[in-house]
This record gives sequence, C-alpha cells and structure tokens, in this order.
Amino acid sequence: MPFDFRKFHVRSINAASDAERQAINQELKAVYAALDETEKVQFNEELQRFLVGQYKTLSDDYQAVKNSGGLN
Repeated sequence: MPFDFRKFHVRSINAASDAERQAINQELKAVYAALDETEKVQFNEELQRFLVGQYKTLSDDYQAVKNSGGLN
C-alpha cells in the first residue's frame, strides 16, 4: 500500500496556522495508528524514502544557489 506523504507535506506547507498544521499532523498519526504491524513497517520505510528525497532536493537547491553566488 503506497502512502501519499507528499499530499500531507503540501497541505502542511500551505496550512494557514499552526493549529491547522497540527491537525494535519494528527491526521497522519491517525492513519499510522490504524495500520497493522506489517503496514507500519512499510509506512516507516516509505516515510524515510520520502524524507531523504526531500532532504536531497533541498540540498541540491542549496548547492545550486551557493554555486551561482546567490548566497553572497
């Protein structure tokens, strides 16, 4: 079962308030809580891949700006 972490991520980025962001986080926690143990393992593995991908994107963007002299 693939999980759509990007959906939660984009909603959180666009949240109008900290309360809305917290509600989105609680929604994701509820999804996790409803999973059986096998699905939780898959959820965690997919979440790690998503987070690593997001980190890599940020790192690549940072390096591109840094290399273009945009941080000077």
